Amino acid sequence: MKQAALVNEVKKVSAPNPQFVRDSWIELDGTWYYAADYDQHQRDEEWVSDFPKQKTMEIPMAYESMEEETLEKQPSILWYQKTIDVPHENRGKKILLNFEAVDYLTTVWINGTKRMSHEGGFDPFQAEYQLQDKEDQLTITLKVEDRQRSDQPLGKQSWKGHNFLCWYTTTTGIWQTVWAEFVSASYLESVEMIPNLDEGNLELAAFSYLKAKPETAYSLEIEITLNGKPVKKIELHELDSYVETDIPVDSDFPDFRVATWSPEQPQLYDIEFTLKENGEAVDKVKSYFGMRSIGVRGKDITLNNEKFYQKLILDQGYYGDTLMTPADADMEYQDLVKIKEMGFNGLRKHQTVATNRFLYLCDKLGLVVWAEMPSSYRFHSKMISRVHTQWQSIVKKHINHPSVITYTVMNESWGTNEIYKDKRQQQFCNSLYTLTKALDNSRLVVGNDGWEHTLTDILTVHDYSQSGETLKEAYRDVDEFANGAPSQTSKKYNYAKGYAYQDQPIMMSEFGGVAYAADTNEEAWGYGNRPQSKEEAFERMEELIKAIMDNDNISGFCYTQLSDVEQEVNGLLTHDHEYKFDPVKMNKLLNYKHTGGFIFE
Repeated sequence: MKQAALVNEVKKVSAPNPQFVRDSWIELDGTWYYAADYDQHQRDEEWVSDFPKQKTMEIPMAYESMEEETLEKQPSILWYQKTIDVPHENRGKKILLNFEAVDYLTTVWINGTKRMSHEGGFDPFQAEYQLQDKEDQLTITLKVEDRQRSDQPLGKQSWKGHNFLCWYTTTTGIWQTVWAEFVSASYLESVEMIPNLDEGNLELAAFSYLKAKPETAYSLEIEITLNGKPVKKIELHELDSYVETDIPVDSDFPDFRVATWSPEQPQLYDIEFTLKENGEAVDKVKSYFGMRSIGVRGKDITLNNEKFYQKLILDQGYYGDTLMTPADADMEYQDLVKIKEMGFNGLRKHQTVATNRFLYLCDKLGLVVWAEMPSSYRFHSKMISRVHTQWQSIVKKHINHPSVITYTVMNESWGTNEIYKDKRQQQFCNSLYTLTKALDNSRLVVGNDGWEHTLTDILTVHDYSQSGETLKEAYRDVDEFANGAPSQTSKKYNYAKGYAYQDQPIMMSEFGGVAYAADTNEEAWGYGNRPQSKEEAFERMEELIKAIMDNDNISGFCYTQLSDVEQEVNGLLTHDHEYKFDPVKMNKLLNYKHTGGFIFE
């Protein structure tokens, strides 16, 4: 596909979840009424039936990102309400109300009826409601409570009431997309698609809600195409609420038995599911998948059975003044274009969870992604339960995206400060590792990223040394550094007590962090002593990146970071996501070695 055509195709994405598209969806972003509850009275009955409609805000939006003249003191409870007309053809149907992310404890009412409560600030959830034939309007009311507790998953949100070091402004309320779908009594709930490249199969699991009716037969028709050409069409009969099958996707197309997905050639198959009741279609969902494999061979990471050198950028998902919500739909796309233009072949989405549209863009543009569990910062049994529950939902959100190749379940012992010697904290990390493998065994999993590893598929190291010579010397001898404490900035051991290096691939998953901004003030934060000019900053980046790329012990890196974030000024882009450095020059540096990522041997 020509580049211009690809750009047009990617930019026109509108569905809130391109991985699971029904024709009946309607977007609920836009203007909502909101009210702040400061005295925390029990207002549920009062405000659900008689909402105070004095103020509006545009959704999605973190409350903290509102204009200063509008922003009041931080409430611990926010209320939202929106009313929409129900299209005539959808009256009497069931509505599925989807929230991609609301921070943090959410209660949902639909037409005055309490439908659900959900705990979590980064994971998606869904409320259901059966419309009556005469209901022609839908009123959605939300109560959102967020106390920024350190024992709830916060990611990079400060729990101290102010920014400090590399923790930033909090996010409260509806900060990702809201949409509704209308379905019949029986419908497809979800699908999980895992490519098996070696066998040329798509391993498919489908979950359906089937209304029990006597003498009713359900079936699922599945049709796969590639660039509009038919590949495979099957129908699964005697359908139950759960079904799994392997579908061959090899074709008669020249050159490839299977069209593979890679950063260089991100080929995607389209797939359509039709749920039938006694032969009549009752639900139809469009999706897509990519055929690719991710694995380990010796001390190398492989993509599609070829050695793959990862050149990642750390992306914390903050968008200037609008915080974790991009100002417009184009901003995510522009960030990813800049990442590719600078020469990176992927990104680590750090301490946040990407939107469905963002992941679709990575699938389409060809950027590998590391997905990550946002950290909590206090260890106890309720924290364990919260993380386990929310992480399962986050994994399911990512499972069908070919761009996602690695899961990171913890970062730098955050929330498990004693993991080096505390067996309980070690077992918590291991439980997340094994849980992830049980949910999705097709990807690599990093346990405690950065240091003090327990179970992990990759030995990842964080080292913000600002000298290339220091990096060269510290990581020269695997036998010396793998089980040691080579990082001159953390001084932490690579492995927790009782664990040791098992010849895993090694990646420098955080380094660099060169702080530079033309208008930097003294309060701005970064790693090490600050360069005094743009030229000096680039020279230091070049020295650090080449030191890692020249090291044959290291299988790839993740450079810190994509953009400046509030007080942190070590981005390759500014606070407003504009280039600080010449992207052509950056691309040349990143292609100094390991051109394109693949290494054919």
